[in-house]
Amino acid sequence: MKYIIVGGVAGGASAAARLRRLDEHAEIILFEKGSHISYANCGLPYYIGDVITDREQLFVQTPASFKQRFNIDARVHSEVLSIHPDTKFVKIKNVVTNELYEETYDKLVLSPGAEPFRPPLEGVTSEGIFTLRNVTDTDKIKSFVKDKTNGRAVIIGAGFIGLEMAENLHQLGMHVSIVEMGNQILAPVDFPIAAIAQQHIRSKGVDLKLNTTVVGFEKESNHLKVLLKEAAPLEADIIILSIGVKADTRLASAAGLELGDAKAILVNEYLQTSNKDIYAVGDAIEFKNHITGNSMSTYLAGPANKQGRICANNIVLGNTSKYHGSINTAIVKIFDLTVATSGVASKHLTKANINHITSTTHSGSHASYYPDSEQMTIQVNFDPKNGKILGAQIIGKEGVDKRIDTLSSIIQRGSDIYELMEFEHAYAPPFSSAKDPVNMVGFVAENIIEQRLKVAPWNIVSQISEQDILVDVRTLEEYTTGHIPGAINIPIDELRNQLSEIAKNKTIYIYCQIGLRGYLAQRILVQNGYDKVYNLSGGYKLWEACNAESAIL
Repeated sequence: MKYIIVGGVAGGASAAARLRRLDEHAEIILFEKGSHISYANCGLPYYIGDVITDREQLFVQTPASFKQRFNIDARVHSEVLSIHPDTKFVKIKNVVTNELYEETYDKLVLSPGAEPFRPPLEGVTSEGIFTLRNVTDTDKIKSFVKDKTNGRAVIIGAGFIGLEMAENLHQLGMHVSIVEMGNQILAPVDFPIAAIAQQHIRSKGVDLKLNTTVVGFEKESNHLKVLLKEAAPLEADIIILSIGVKADTRLASAAGLELGDAKAILVNEYLQTSNKDIYAVGDAIEFKNHITGNSMSTYLAGPANKQGRICANNIVLGNTSKYHGSINTAIVKIFDLTVATSGVASKHLTKANINHITSTTHSGSHASYYPDSEQMTIQVNFDPKNGKILGAQIIGKEGVDKRIDTLSSIIQRGSDIYELMEFEHAYAPPFSSAKDPVNMVGFVAENIIEQRLKVAPWNIVSQISEQDILVDVRTLEEYTTGHIPGAINIPIDELRNQLSEIAKNKTIYIYCQIGLRGYLAQRILVQNGYDKVYNLSGGYKLWEACNAESAIL
């Protein structure tokens, strides 16, 4: 058998290595048009920022090591120009020598990846404007900023890579601006989680411009100008375009392979394209999201690696391994905070007309009495009928990763908030609390489903009328330090003695700092004959961050 893989890195290299482990005697050729077949692309921003200092640590395999260990013919600087499914051969060009030649195949794996989006704006090709997708891009950026440690960097786009680049260039001593067309950073998360992160980014001295459109670039002597529609131009020594990527489907489309609604290569559950002898993996494919039912792509290294393995199994063993899709579990470090997401955000569930409830909790990363406990914020979206968890997002300083991994597993299996309630975690004071943050998420969600707790989102405050009552149940000291305008202060410990001051025929909104005392106050009121009582989800802490960011917008 002869297997050809088009494209390396996560998906292609993983498929090639697995093919060899399953079939010692096959001929395997991997074509990569770039200079490197397998590298840690997620580590590239950290090499630029000198967090990773040894460049060689970025490389997982080289053509020589691939040949020696796996007996795989890995050919770099080799661009596959066309695929001919009927006669099962590909045309290749050596981009160094311009040599053209052909190779036949029995089975073909497409792993062409995705390309950074470069908008067709005036001046976009000027020197000093970069995208970051591979090692070559990284080397160019690192060389360019070497003598500009006190210079000005502008990041266009506030996605995962854009924020990582902002942090790393800031760490080098550069003055960093981030320009984002949307009204928040990190499109996969909901506004409340983004708002907390945005406050943190601003606290580091980074100039964050939201709802801002780039209309062009100008080169002036030794610096650049970023032209903005809504604001004055920004001066820059370096500009990073991090606007997004699009699936590279040129080969697939020209070969007559079917594309899907997301304009990527459509694959079935076995990662097989519309041609039975051609499989595809990685950023260039699309599949059904089992939560929304919509077709989607995912640009993550984890799924690509797993797809490569599954794909190889199916090629050698027959279609025996099913790919169950991705729920887009992702995590990013933003200065001192970590943001993580899994499943589908509330805004996207709403757009897909999927009924859900959103709950926000704040919990300590470990026991509060053990030193250095840090609070994290967890938002979950769940089905109000059966408690099935549809999405989760977390922001905090410590312990975010292991909680999102727990939630990801539950979402991926289609499980529910009831499992969270009984989830058994490893507990000792340095690592968690007797009731872990994910347990607390389950407890709160169950209270909501059982209607022991009615929650209201942070932005309900703008809709509260003079006929309603807004009650701050924190201490007088907390209230004096800062409170929601229009709120009256009745501390939780004094509430039972002041019930006569609260009319029973009005809608009552309660809040505390993070939600717990608000829930206790709600239970007191409900059991004393008050019917319309709502607790502000996430408490004053969440409202304060969201309100501050909304005011900037």
